Amino acid sequence: MSELQRSFAKAKLAGLPPEAPLPLDAFLEEDEYAEEQGNDKFHSLSESAQDDDSSSASSASTASSTGTIIPNRKHLFARPTGKPLDPLPWTDFFAREYYLENVRPDEVVIQHVYLTPPVNKGPLFVLQHGAGSSGLSFAVFAKELSKALPDAGVMSVEARGHGETVVKSIDGNIKGEPYDLSIDILSSDLSDAVKLVQAKLGWTELPDIVLVGHSLGGPIVTQVASSGALGTAVLGYAVLDVVEGSAMDALQQMNQYLATRPKSFQSLASAIDWHLSARVSVPSLLYQGPKSPSCSDNPPWLWRTDLSVTERYWPNWFTGLSKKFLEAKGGKLLILAGTDRLDKDLMIGQMQGKYQLQVFPDAGHFVQEDQPAKTALIVQDFYRRNDRSALVLPPKVGDLLKESRTAHKTGIPLDR
Repeated sequence: MSELQRSFAKAKLAGLPPEAPLPLDAFLEEDEYAEEQGNDKFHSLSESAQDDDSSSASSASTASSTGTIIPNRKHLFARPTGKPLDPLPWTDFFAREYYLENVRPDEVVIQHVYLTPPVNKGPLFVLQHGAGSSGLSFAVFAKELSKALPDAGVMSVEARGHGETVVKSIDGNIKGEPYDLSIDILSSDLSDAVKLVQAKLGWTELPDIVLVGHSLGGPIVTQVASSGALGTAVLGYAVLDVVEGSAMDALQQMNQYLATRPKSFQSLASAIDWHLSARVSVPSLLYQGPKSPSCSDNPPWLWRTDLSVTERYWPNWFTGLSKKFLEAKGGKLLILAGTDRLDKDLMIGQMQGKYQLQVFPDAGHFVQEDQPAKTALIVQDFYRRNDRSALVLPPKVGDLLKESRTAHKTGIPLDR
């Protein structure tokens, strides 16, 4: 660097405002790093900095400069520490939980649901989670939705083989895997759960319903809407981050993903940490295995749902989803984490205005967990758009003609 360049740099630096002092812990961390690396290495770095004819050397002689800040290499790529890992109770998000007995000719399903009931004729949002998840994947979303719509009810249903929903044979023994997880069975479970809650709470009729499904829950709520199992109570349905084309493509890598996933965890805290938090939804995905006589440690936490045994149902879940989504009755909302997930049928349907599309580019696959407040806001707006009670319909033509003839005969003008 020439003398002219140095003089110019000093003049510029002198005119800058002084920077805030570095926090004390930053210096302590840097000192710890230096001690770990050894004094010889630290001195060699200092000597090379002094020999370097650069801004760090020239700034040392400038009173207005604070010097060059060396980044803390030890924590540069470290994951955040100090975040809470203790599980959160479901009672922070829902008012009640129910274990509903659904008796069928060849089995008994004990369906587990979380519920905040509607009040003052408010709507009911029925939530269905994805494969391998549980009803608590909607916990924070449900809380945000209740804040936005205080009169609304929120019901999160756990599918068979997930969460605390179990299937028993007629003689009362709990069935093991593999369960029948076909889309017809799963959709029947969902609609039956709604009717069981209706009977449990003594509703004479169903409230207005908005179905919301994430991932596998998307095809389930679409099937319920398409089948008409809940009648005219369904105002509309929302599908979160699943479309037929991309889902079928993703299934080809599913076994590879499952092979890389941990088989068990030593504690709930370690499971929450592996999931990068999710303190409310993760505990419901696991159960504590039996304690081994040869092991003094606590038994490991295992996955409740073995996704690998569901492989034979994967095509059944998603094949024909786009066509069914576009043709079923009711308002339609599709929330995606990226527009690249749209397939041909949905692109055409979007251009024709057949459904509402919302994209969250900053969210991952679990959009309702990554951005619960934003997701709740969109679903709330979707409900308001389809709320029949808010509609003011114009009078029928026949009624207008009848009123006109009556006014003509009586001589009383129409008050309009």
